[in-house]
Amino acid sequence: MESPSGSSIYVGELMHHRFKPKKHRFSYRVASWLLDLDAIDALDKQLTLFSVNRFNLVSFYPRDHGDGSDTPLREQINQLLHHHHIETPDKVSLLCYPRMFGYTFNPLAVYFCYRDQKLTAIVYEVSNTFKERHSYVAAVEPGEQPDDRRLIECDKQAVQQTIQQPIQQPIQQQADKALHVSPFFPMDCYYHFRIRPPGERVTLGINLNNSNGKLFTAVFKGLRKTITDRFIVKQTMLLPLQTLKVMAAIHWEALRLWLKGISIYTHTPRNFFFSHSRAHAPMAKENDFAPFASIKSKEAECFPQNNTANREKNL
Repeated sequence: MESPSGSSIYVGELMHHRFKPKKHRFSYRVASWLLDLDAIDALDKQLTLFSVNRFNLVSFYPRDHGDGSDTPLREQINQLLHHHHIETPDKVSLLCYPRMFGYTFNPLAVYFCYRDQKLTAIVYEVSNTFKERHSYVAAVEPGEQPDDRRLIECDKQAVQQTIQQPIQQPIQQQADKALHVSPFFPMDCYYHFRIRPPGERVTLGINLNNSNGKLFTAVFKGLRKTITDRFIVKQTMLLPLQTLKVMAAIHWEALRLWLKGISIYTHTPRNFFFSHSRAHAPMAKENDFAPFASIKSKEAECFPQNNTANREKNL
């Protein structure tokens, strides 16, 4: 059976490119799931090979995201947006890696928040291998809200698309780095996000910059596929144990970087699991991820009740 409207799979390539102090590049195929948080239970009922909160070939556990608590994920996002003075959405879609054979790891999961069919906010949820997580919360400026119909027509090269109707520019946002992720990058950096929201295609681009320029770029480009049991089987055959591959790639590439003699930055464990901070529109748009001066935002804020001890209870 097919998935309900709003949920889909994006199959494509994830590319990592390190620029300094030594160049290093790799890429691999991945499949990201876009899940309508209000339709996940319906997805569970309609698909045989997908389940919510129970083991299956592919499964989704809400506690793998957000603050790791039992609070409904949709409610957590509403609270997070409210904390940063962003209006409550009437639809939230999460782009992530669900569990395959019971395992997942999401270095980055992205929430697309809509109100009145307009994209109003994006939440970038970053997790590290030290069981810590940080969300960067960004409002989408009115001038950057995409025209979904136009994007779909453009992707399909529809006849109705005219040369006078320009292609929607990517949404660009910026946030100071607030979570240790890689031992090969310092904390005194900032992210620059470039996003083409989900339509027939999706593009996620992230630059890591510091005062010396661009350090690292990651880009995912995916093509939309309808979720069916048949496609889940196909995905499993083409991308077996995807999340294990992601984790293995992280450690393998880290070993290669270490062998190249790149300096290591020590991680200082923190006494809480989840934190969040505000992202914002950059002072200047980037056409090719060119570096520009960082803008310091206020320090990351934490949910005091969500500490490491509470996290361990939910694992």
